[in-house]
Amino acid sequence: MDPRTPCLIGIAQRTVREQPGPEPLDLWESVAREAADDARLPVERLDSIQIVHTDSWQYDSPVGRLAERLGAAPRHRAYSKVGGTAPHLLIGAAAAAIAAGELDSALVAGAEALATRRAYRKAGERAPWSHPADPKRPYAWERPPHPAALAHGLFLPVHTYPIMETARRAAEGLTIEEEMRERARIMAPMTEVAAANPYAWRRTPRTPEELAGGDRFVGWPYTRSTVAVLEVDQAAAVVLASTELADRLGVPADRRVYLRGWAYAEDTWEVAARPSLGSSEAIGFAAKTAFDRAGLGLGDMHALDVYSCFAIALRQACDAIGLDPLDPRGLTVTGGLPYAGGPASDYVLHSTATMAGLLRAQSGHGLVTGVGMHLTKHTCAVWSSEPGGRLGSAAPVHVAREAPILATYEGAGTVAGYTVAHGADGLAEKGFLVVDVPGGRAYAVVADAELLAEAEARELVGTRVRVATDGEVNVASW
Repeated sequence: MDPRTPCLIGIAQRTVREQPGPEPLDLWESVAREAADDARLPVERLDSIQIVHTDSWQYDSPVGRLAERLGAAPRHRAYSKVGGTAPHLLIGAAAAAIAAGELDSALVAGAEALATRRAYRKAGERAPWSHPADPKRPYAWERPPHPAALAHGLFLPVHTYPIMETARRAAEGLTIEEEMRERARIMAPMTEVAAANPYAWRRTPRTPEELAGGDRFVGWPYTRSTVAVLEVDQAAAVVLASTELADRLGVPADRRVYLRGWAYAEDTWEVAARPSLGSSEAIGFAAKTAFDRAGLGLGDMHALDVYSCFAIALRQACDAIGLDPLDPRGLTVTGGLPYAGGPASDYVLHSTATMAGLLRAQSGHGLVTGVGMHLTKHTCAVWSSEPGGRLGSAAPVHVAREAPILATYEGAGTVAGYTVAHGADGLAEKGFLVVDVPGGRAYAVVADAELLAEAEARELVGTRVRVATDGEVNVASW
């Protein structure tokens, strides 16, 4: 074996259930030390320290503060942008640098303490955490929302993902009730996995019947119990090293896990710009590329973890990869973001650490996927207990076409996808529509209570609507 072959040799996860809990820096240090111990590597010898962006707190120097805590002086440091693909991008870049001889070891860590932030907020207190950035930096968007989306208040994932769900529902010919029942059947097995996962945030098994009803809507047709739970206190870390270093450290062969192949691809950044709201070109491209680089296929996978922030992310991935949502292997090794926990940009570190633990316990291959922004960015990584494959380029690949977005529009159009936003009290507040219009697509809102009730009672996709504009915001009626 090439002595530069990268392998994953250290893993750690931590979940804090009592709030207020530690700040992110404390969590980073905890999992970093545990992962380094698992790797038999003294933390001060780390060549690279990389951290996934945390939404919980803005530090003045995130990597520098962790390095200081660890007594390390890494020659390479990185702090990611926002997005669920960030862990894969850091891991992939670290593996490539190790293979190229630029690094011998790398730590990738991440943590969120959003449950603790909520606890302080409810108590009317500020989080007493260390080293705040002064002044605060702008939010780490890779790209800000489209001006037309901002003008209509449509920029939260809890609203954009349901729009894509309704578009797919209509394309599949499902009724509203059939989509909800199917979603419950897909997600109920995930709750069983979470119940067996000691790091999972929600560890209560749920039946399909329980998931299909009885919970309040957030972004209709999604209920609170079927979307990612963000307010968690969780951390994870992995350590990668060259095979040569792993040999010197005395890491047993059965505790090494190899990145056989991975890939990254993007759909269009704006939801309304996608020619097909209910499907993804990029996921299929990323999966095929990762499998080709790994020299393996979907049938070779012994375990799977498909990113599950919302059901449409699962469904689009299954459609693109050719995976039955009820595959007996299951869709997750952790329980998924709605049940294991969805710590902002950090979840893929947890799924990767869990997958590595499984492949240590029983040799085989596993697929871990990631999603970023509004089902925009996609990563697929094939992990294995056996070396092989090739890493390939880490450069983003753009595969999607774009439909023009009209900032304002007046006239007739056809609903392509929609959702109804609900407040914390469970009441419908506003409808968001993506409308097919001559020359492209337009966003529109609905505020009339009778129309909102009708939108939730019947299929609105394909309905002809009238759109009026005040020059900034489009309003739809029918």
